[in-house]
Order: sequence, then C-alpha cells, then structure tokens
Amino acid sequence: MNFDRMPELHWAFGYPFAIVLVAVVCTSLYVIFKRRDWL
Repeated sequence: MNFDRMPELHWAFGYPFAIVLVAVVCTSLYVIFKRRDWL
C-alpha cells in the first residue's frame, strides 16, 4: 500500500486533529438533535 499520499502522516498533529474534529462534529450533531427533540 502507498501511504506517502496521506497528509496526516506528514503533519505532527494530523491524527489528534482528526480525532478532535470527529469529536466536535459528533458532539455538535448530538446537541442539535437533542434540542430539536429528535433523540
């Protein structure tokens, strides 16, 4: 497999940034759905 084209491997904070981004998106969707009483 060719892993040279993955930008998160060349940036020191690539994986932590991706994990934080996923957490922020999930939390914001949860809050939005909870406020609209969809959950």
